[in-house]
Amino acid sequence: MMTARHTLTDRLCIILGTDDPAEKAGQTRQLVADWHGGRITGIGTATPPDRPGRPDRPELKPPRDVPRRRIGPTPGGRIALLHAIAHIELNAIDLALDMACRYTDAALPRAFFDDWLGVADDEARHFLMLSERLAGLDAAYGDLPAHDGLWQAAQETAHDLLARLAIAPLVLEARGLDVTPAMIDRLREVGDDASADAFAIIMHDEVGHVGVGKTWV
Repeated sequence: MMTARHTLTDRLCIILGTDDPAEKAGQTRQLVADWHGGRITGIGTATPPDRPGRPDRPELKPPRDVPRRRIGPTPGGRIALLHAIAHIELNAIDLALDMACRYTDAALPRAFFDDWLGVADDEARHFLMLSERLAGLDAAYGDLPAHDGLWQAAQETAHDLLARLAIAPLVLEARGLDVTPAMIDRLREVGDDASADAFAIIMHDEVGHVGVGKTWV
């Protein structure tokens, strides 16, 4: 149970260890509200887990073994796309939470934590939005395999804040911005405006996340 006596990093470690993705997203949003509402006593110091909590599904495979996503009029390809982006957003929640938890020994100002908690809140909102869209197509996160490449990148930069800042917002997020407009156009072509609208929201927010990364490099 999380209480006001927990420091920020205490709460972050608890959420990072949470297995259920929807619960993790909900706890993240509550944490950010508590932080901005002054209900968290301090930043603290804590060691985040090497790997975040994950559900039993999806099965994690090497990136080359995850089927490619083809957007078409039938729902299968769109479900695969939504599932893949939901997986990215879940990893992005953990990356942002880990950013705010792991580097507290760097004498960073409160604005650093404000920024990364804001990113985490956005990513949690994105995950819940995509989960709702999957449900609208009679699917759910975990139905399809996914890959572990994003968290591998996090592990490789665990001991270097600047490297983490470079790889997470400035490479991974920016790469997503490059491909999202075409995905939105294709979704609209096949009549899936609901999914296209969700991706448009995500793209708008990710521009801000790249800006956050540039601020702290």
